[in-house]
Amino acid sequence: MTDESVTPIEPTGPADRRWPRRVYGVGTEPDPRFTLANERTFLAWLRTALGLMVAAAAVKAFGTEGSQWAAAVLAVLAVGVAVEAFPRWSRNERALRLQLPLPSTPVVVVSAVGVVAAGVIIVVVVLI
Repeated sequence: MTDESVTPIEPTGPADRRWPRRVYGVGTEPDPRFTLANERTFLAWLRTALGLMVAAAAVKAFGTEGSQWAAAVLAVLAVGVAVEAFPRWSRNERALRLQLPLPSTPVVVVSAVGVVAAGVIIVVVVLI
């Protein structure tokens, strides 16, 4: 299904002013539990980004010489996760409204690989 074939929904009550219109202007209202679960997932991504930022700061502040690379990896991951959180929420919410399968995201794999890489760097730096 392409975006051109999706027809906007007609508001049934007061004017629907929810943003973004690309999400709320199509399809039908999903079960509120799914929308709220999607919102909780969005907030979990933001918490993960904050945790990665704190970990990066801690590694930089308390790490040994050479651990700045691990801090850099964690900081880049934090930014990547934070940047991807809203587009991911938007794609999922739109898919829910259009009754389509939820899209996948490569950020999950990239984040896991990055955290493992940072951990390996820290272990190598500490043991050397």
